[in-house]
Amino acid sequence: MKMTNYKMYVGGEWIDAAAGETFETKNPYTGETWATLPRGRAADAERAVAAAKAAFNSPEWSKMKPSVRGQLLRRLGDLIAENVEHLAATEVADNGKLLAEMRGQVRYLPQYFYYFGGLADKIEGGVLPIDKADTFTFTRYEPLGVCVAITAWNSPLLLAVNKLAPGLAAGNTFVLKPSEFTSASALELAKLVEKAGFPAGVVNVVTGFGLEVGEPLVTHPDVEKIAFTGSEYGGQKIYESAAKNFKKVTLELGGKSPNIVFDDANLDNAVKGVVGGIMAATGQTCVAGSRLLVQESIHDEFVEKLLAFARTAKMGDPMLPTTQVGPVTTPAQYQKILDYIAIAKDEGAVCRLGGNPSTKPECGNGLFVEPTIFTGVNNQMRIAREEVFGPVLCVIPFKDEEDAIAIVNDTPYGLAAGVWTQDMRRSLVMSERLQAGMVWVNMYRAVSYMAPFGGFKRSGVGHENGQNAIYSYLQTKSVWISTALETPDPFVLG
Repeated sequence: MKMTNYKMYVGGEWIDAAAGETFETKNPYTGETWATLPRGRAADAERAVAAAKAAFNSPEWSKMKPSVRGQLLRRLGDLIAENVEHLAATEVADNGKLLAEMRGQVRYLPQYFYYFGGLADKIEGGVLPIDKADTFTFTRYEPLGVCVAITAWNSPLLLAVNKLAPGLAAGNTFVLKPSEFTSASALELAKLVEKAGFPAGVVNVVTGFGLEVGEPLVTHPDVEKIAFTGSEYGGQKIYESAAKNFKKVTLELGGKSPNIVFDDANLDNAVKGVVGGIMAATGQTCVAGSRLLVQESIHDEFVEKLLAFARTAKMGDPMLPTTQVGPVTTPAQYQKILDYIAIAKDEGAVCRLGGNPSTKPECGNGLFVEPTIFTGVNNQMRIAREEVFGPVLCVIPFKDEEDAIAIVNDTPYGLAAGVWTQDMRRSLVMSERLQAGMVWVNMYRAVSYMAPFGGFKRSGVGHENGQNAIYSYLQTKSVWISTALETPDPFVLG
C-alpha cells in the first residue's frame, strides 16, 4: 500500500492534532511504515467531545425521527458493502490478520447497521397499570448523550461497529478512539460516515495513545458512557475512573476460554474446532480457545490427531489466500507470547509443537510465532491461568463431567467455552454449569449481531450485540400525569 497521511475526523472536518504531532503505523508482516496518524492529546479530546455534545443537542440530530436514523444506518451499511476490499486491505496492513478473515468480517459488518437500523424506530415505552387513582403513567427511553468507544487492535472495525451501530440507533453521538496500533480503518470508516450523510459531530474519530488522549476522553465530564474492548488492566482503570463520575460502561475484556472434548465427540470435527479456536487470527482474539480439556480415555489419541493437523498450518503473507497463520500484530505482544512460552517450559509443561519464533522464508520480516501446543499442563500453571493472546494452546486431561466443570470454572475469567460431545443431555448440563457468557457446542468462535456477546467474572461488564444492546445506550424515564380535577393534600405522599 502507498504511504498515507491521515487526519482526524472531528465535527465533520478532517483536521490535524492540535499540537501538530503525528506517529507512524507499521505493517506487522513487512515491518514497514505505511501510514502516519495524528497524535491526539487532551486538547483533541476536548474538541471532539465538544463536537459530539453540540451534535447531540442540535435539532438536526436530536429531532431526527428514529426511522430516519435507521435509514442513515442502513445507508452506512450499504457503503461498507461497496468498500469491502479497501477496508479489508487496510485492516490487514494495520494488524496483520489474514485477508480472508478480514474480508469476511467486513462483509458481515453491514448486517449490524441493517439490524440496529431496523430497531431504531422500535424502541417503545409502555403505559403502566399504576396503582394510583386519577393518574396516567408511562415510560419512555431516551439516549444517554455523548459516548466514547475505545477499541483494541485485533479486530478494529468489528469492535467499533459493535458499539456504534446500537449506540447511534439509540440516538447518541460518539467519539471513537481506536488503538494506536490500528487506527487507519476507523478513519476509513469515518469517510463512509460522512458520505452517508450523518450530521457533523455525530461520529468523531481521534487517534493517539491511551494516556495522552484516551484518558482525557474517559474522564471528560460531558461523556455519559464508555464502551471499551481491550485488556483487563485497561478495563479496570476505565471502570475505576467511570465510577468516580457514575458513567455507564460496557467492558469487553480478556479470557482463558476452554474447549472441552469428551470421549463421545466426533474427534475429527473437534480437532478442527480446537485448531481454529486457537490458531485462527494467530490466537489474537478474546475468545481464543487457549485451554484444551480432553477426557483421559481419549487423551493420547486426540493429542496425536491434533498435532498432525496443527503441523499442516501454513504461515506467511496474510494477503495470500493460502496463508492460515499470520504475524503477531505488535512487537510488545510478540515478546509477551515468547515470554509465556518460556514460562510454560520452566513450569514443566511439555512443548509438543512449535515454541519458537518462526524463521521460515515465507514469514519475511514479520513478527511470527510458531503454532505452539503444550501437554503435561495442570490448571494451576500460569500458562493455564493467564491470557497469552497468541497461538499457544495448553492441554489438560480430565476424568468426567464433574472434573471438567471444576477445572473450567477454576479461573478468574468467564468469556466463552466450547463443548464437543454427541450427548444432548451433556450439552445442556454443560451449558448450564459452565461459568461463561457464551457456550458453543460442536462449534467454536461463532458470533452474530443477533446474539449477546459478553462474559462473566473478570471477562467484562455488560454485553454487546443482540436486541438488548440498544438498551445499554438508553436511559428509562417514568412520566406521571395527573387527571384529577383537584390536587390532593400536598403534605401526604400520594
